[in-house]
Amino acid sequence: MRRVIYALGICFLIALVAGAFYAAWMVHRGFSTRRPPGVVESSIAESMRGLAIPSRYKSLKNPVSITPDVLREGKEHWADHCATCHANNGGGDTMYGKTLYPRPPDMRQKSTQDMSDGELYFTIQNGIMLSGMPAFGTPGDNDQDSWKLVAFIRHLPSLSQSEEAEMGKMNPKSPEELEEEKEEENFLQGSPADSQPSHPHQQ
Repeated sequence: MRRVIYALGICFLIALVAGAFYAAWMVHRGFSTRRPPGVVESSIAESMRGLAIPSRYKSLKNPVSITPDVLREGKEHWADHCATCHANNGGGDTMYGKTLYPRPPDMRQKSTQDMSDGELYFTIQNGIMLSGMPAFGTPGDNDQDSWKLVAFIRHLPSLSQSEEAEMGKMNPKSPEELEEEKEEENFLQGSPADSQPSHPHQQ
């Protein structure tokens, strides 16, 4: 019994020393979000994500029938609310996504696609503490918009280039981007408002 207690004490001491060295290294390195998370941070974040989801959600199935209309609505919602960080294709290669800490996961990959429908739903509804993922859904277990997003997330690995291009038109635009698009459209249409006024010939 004493040997077991002694061994546990040694393990605890090693973990404590390792944690102290890791904390000192983090302070020395700084807390900039520009550097991608290391293996330890990524592993801890993934474990905490799994622990944060109540067990009853892990067995939930999407109650929404997967139809073209449901996928279209999920796609529109994703382009307008989620693509800023996750990108239209779910890869996370965006200005915000590349500097969040931890980084948004590639939603097309196994680590996300292996999550149950209920786990994805809970994450959308409630967000993830200490990350950039906010709580988007309304309280309750039957938010149709969130379930449609779950359906669209399942579709991301097979997203076509034409769908991705279409989503680009649905992404939020800044006032400057909207003005630029308006000027381009006027130019292409030859808007008379943008043409130089003609002056009558002076006699």
